[in-house]
Parts: sequence; structure tokens; C-alpha cells
Amino acid sequence: MTSASDAILARMMALHPKIIDLTLDRVWRLLAALGNPQDDLPPVIHIAGTNGKGSTQAMIRAGLEAEGKRVHAYTSPHLARFHERIRLAGTLISEDALTAILDECYAANGGETITYFEITTCAALLAFARTPADYVLLEVGLGGRLDATNVIDEPALTIITPVSIDHQQYLGETLAEIAGEKAGIIKRGAPCIVGPQADEGLEVIEDRAARVAAPLIASGQHWHAREEAGRLVFEDENGLLDLPLPNLPGPHQIENAGAALAALRVLGCGDTAFEAAVTRAEWPARMQRLRRGPLIEAAPQAELWLDGGHNPSAGQAIAATLDRLPRRPTWLICGMLNTKDVGGFMRPLAGHAEGLVAVSIPGEANTLPAEVTAAAAEKAGITAETAETVTQALTRITARDATARVLICGSLYLAGSILRENG
Repeated sequence: MTSASDAILARMMALHPKIIDLTLDRVWRLLAALGNPQDDLPPVIHIAGTNGKGSTQAMIRAGLEAEGKRVHAYTSPHLARFHERIRLAGTLISEDALTAILDECYAANGGETITYFEITTCAALLAFARTPADYVLLEVGLGGRLDATNVIDEPALTIITPVSIDHQQYLGETLAEIAGEKAGIIKRGAPCIVGPQADEGLEVIEDRAARVAAPLIASGQHWHAREEAGRLVFEDENGLLDLPLPNLPGPHQIENAGAALAALRVLGCGDTAFEAAVTRAEWPARMQRLRRGPLIEAAPQAELWLDGGHNPSAGQAIAATLDRLPRRPTWLICGMLNTKDVGGFMRPLAGHAEGLVAVSIPGEANTLPAEVTAAAAEKAGITAETAETVTQALTRITARDATARVLICGSLYLAGSILRENG
């Protein structure tokens, strides 16, 4: 059933012919009409990067909340419901509060051209300004420099997680160009935590930081995070932390945890926060084990996983995670968008899968047809076929091996459709 907020969001989709049109002019106009709520926020931690933004944010939130802090959080895209994007002082925004704030922003916009992400970001900032909290965790939607979230003049802290090639049509063709867009969130005098970077990306980030006199706290220079004897060891100028491995699965979560711990150090947190950051973080559709719902009922002996990663770096992270799991025949069910580097995502997975069943993403206009996804998988060295639905794909796989490991992957939009039915 369509909710009141869904109806307003649908109207907002019609306010601009494009989904993405990077500029800050429309955002500044609407924020001014709303009384500039971005100037009335609690201390802001602004997070950009290609991979790991959400996981890093989730770990920081877990750490801060363990110390009794009230934390607003903004993230995108949502998976099952729009409400996931706006967390007010620890709780997802209610339907009534979301409807009221969207209505107010729609009216204040006065029918002017504005993208869906821009107007909903303004709504989130307005909600944050009106609800008391200790911190705002603000995740960039796309890029950084011209992203709708980049309206905070004096953040308490900025974070740039690993930068890799993605969204070239908006951010540039080279790693240096993309890193330059991400580095646009670095502000004068505000410390910036930097996750592991390729040299050409780090050089651009360092240059931006130097120009605005922002202290850098960079992985490999100012902090180090590694796995040692089944533990996470974090080290910086303040000393060494010996912690459990992150509860979010995958070796790439070590570096995300490192960035989160470095941030918590800067914010003056203590041992309670550090432990909670790595043991209590929750972030769906990142190597998430599915344990209930119709898919589990359809394949009760199978081991089902869900991941929304969709670029070459995500493919590498998934492959590394599969390497760590107990050996078990593994199949992929994959659906992707037509804007992604499908081959780059697939190639790291080639040695880890018995085969792949491609699907089109239900209800998604920009889905890659299943046949094209299957052809890309074959080209990457993975035996592939197509199915009409994820359920049909799962039935085919488990008819061959009832106890198979099955990973549904390739897109956050596909992950969202799965979580709506099986979350």
C-alpha cells in the first residue's frame, strides 16, 4: 500500500527531468527558503568515498551510541524503505515526521526545478536541525564537491574512504579526477581521515588538504589497521588498540574499521566506543546472511547471502570474503544496472563460483537485461544462464545442489528488492 510519504516522493521525482544533475545552486536556493537549516546542525562528520562509506558510518555510529551519544545519520540509497535514509537521534524517521518534512520542503521549493536527491537531502538537513543530537553522520550521495550534502562550512571531521573507478560519466575518467571530486568535502581547518588510497588518488587528496590547511590523518602514515592472530590491531600516535575482528564480514572491513577508529580517536572517544564500533555495527546488504523469508523457505538447506556491491572494487572485496568462508560450492545470482562496469565486477569472482544465474532487476528501468549480464559473466570466465526471477534462479541452483552457498549480488537495487521480501 502506498504511504503518504511515498506519494510526496513520487511528486518530487517529477521536479527534474534527470535523476542526477550535479550542481549546488538548487540546493542553496531551497535551503535559503527553509531558513538555512545546515547552519543549525550538531557537529557534522561528512563521509565520501567510492566503497566503504556506509560500513564506516555504521561503525562510527555504533561507537558513539555506545558512549551514550545521540546520533543523526543520513545515507543513500535506501534498500527497502525511504525512511532508512534519515535516522534521527538513533531512530529511523517516523512516517508522520517524514511526511510533514517532505510536505514542507515541497511547498518551500515552489515548483522550481530540483532533483529528487537534492530536495530529500534538504528535508533530512531540516529534520536534523530540529531534533536535538550530539552528532550528524552525513554520507555523500555521489562524488563530493557538487553533492547535495556538501553544504557544511565547518564540519567537525571529514572522512574519505577508499576511492576507485565508478560513476565516470559524472565524476571523471581517471582515479585522480574522481579523487578530486571526493576531496571537495575537505574544509578549511577540519581534520580529514583518509582510508587506504592508490598513490594518484592520495596525491590529489593531500593537495586539496594542503590548500585549505586541513590536517590529514591518513592510512599507512598516521594510522594502521591490520588483522593479527584473529584480532584487529589498530595503531596510531596515541597507541595500540587490540580489538575483536569486525562483526561485518570480509577482510575489507578491517580498513573500514580503521577509518572509523581513527575518527573516534579524533572525537575523543574511549574504549567503550572502540569495542562497540567493531562489534555492534549493523549495515544491511554487505555480505549479509539471509536467515528468514520466502527465499529461505524455498531453499532451506542452502546458505544464502546478499551483497549490494556493484563495481570492480566491490567484486574484489566479495571475492576476498568468499575466500575466508568455509569451502562450499558457491553460486551467484546477479542483476546489475546498465551504468556499471559489469566485467570489472565479475572478473574477481570468476575463480569463486560454480556458475551464475543472471536476472533483470525487478521494477528498475535502468536494469541490464539478464541476457547481457549472463554474456558478461561468460566473458569474465563464469558459466552463466538466465532466469526470470531470483526465486526461479534459486530453485534451479538448489535442484543441482540443495546445500549450495548462493550469493545474490550486483546491485543495491536488487538487494533492496530482496530485503523488502526477505528482510
